[in-house]
This record gives sequence, C-alpha cells and structure tokens, in this order.
Amino acid sequence: MTLIRAFLVLAVTALLAGCGADGEPVQPTLNAGVGISNNGAYVGGALGLHKGPVSIFLGF
Repeated sequence: MTLIRAFLVLAVTALLAGCGADGEPVQPTLNAGVGISNNGAYVGGALGLHKGPVSIFLGF
C-alpha cells in the first residue's frame, strides 16, 4: 500500500510540475520495459523529474 501511495504522490507532483502550476514547466521522464527470462515475464519502469541539480525517481 505504501508503494502505491508513493507512486501517486510522485505522479501528482509530475503532473503539477509538467503543467507549470508551480512555476516553469518541468518535463517528466518515464521509462518502461518488459523482459522475458527462464522464470517468466517481468515488467519494470521508472518515473522521474529533473530540475536543476535535483532529480527524483520512483522505480518499480
């Protein structure tokens, strides 16, 4: 449950930063991938924001 809450907080932050509601717009980044191994398929990804020297990423 905590992971979902953290993802939602980061998603809302990315949305607000992306639309410029808090100042200059910041372009969020999204990385996603699907892999296949001997043990089955898996999904992974990350959502992030960069502004100046600060970067925030949430990966799953």
